Amino acid sequence: MSVMAREDFPLPLLGLVHLRNEVQHFRPIHYSEPLTVTAWAENLSGHRAGTQVDLIAEVRAGDEVVWTGRSVYLAKGVFLPRFDRPVSTGERTEFVPPLPTAQWRLGADAGRNYARVSGDFNPIHLSALSARALGLKRSIAHGMYMASRVIAETGPAVQEPFEWSIGFESPVFLPASVSVRISDAGAPGERGTTSFQGWNQRSRRRHFHGWARPIPVGAPSEAG
Repeated sequence: MSVMAREDFPLPLLGLVHLRNEVQHFRPIHYSEPLTVTAWAENLSGHRAGTQVDLIAEVRAGDEVVWTGRSVYLAKGVFLPRFDRPVSTGERTEFVPPLPTAQWRLGADAGRNYARVSGDFNPIHLSALSARALGLKRSIAHGMYMASRVIAETGPAVQEPFEWSIGFESPVFLPASVSVRISDAGAPGERGTTSFQGWNQRSRRRHFHGWARPIPVGAPSEAG
């Protein structure tokens, strides 16, 4: 947030929308540990709906990297002169909803509740009135709320290194009912890659999809 709030950041902070997140947890972090957090932006590029950028964060305890994250954001409707608008690559593959393993009920206050916890008070998440001021028909759920909730339900072994990735395809307008499917590809007694996806059962539009998995021992510690 400190990077995106800088005067020389090229995109408007308000209204930025999550496209994707990639995170690596190398070990648990105790709340009393002194940490150094470094953040930067890269890969500013054109998008068919505006302009996108990657935000990287790296957390260190001393010289040890304990957490890295890459967030891809879209400034919808913002077209910078130096970028040509990418040509559409064609229609998306039709999504066929599988049998859900969970059903989430999100109230109209879900965005406000998560904002109080996270400190992310982007108006697109707070109320229908503030969201309409930024071009949305209703408020939408935070991308990181959806990610944190589904990752918690995949049950990763938090004492061991693990990583996860999530891509967002359509917003969750509040209030909402979200169907979720979580599938574990690991052999019995072993932890492999767990995949997940969430969708609107009525419209058959997928909201998000992704995976979580253990980080192999000796894997390089880098975002993305």
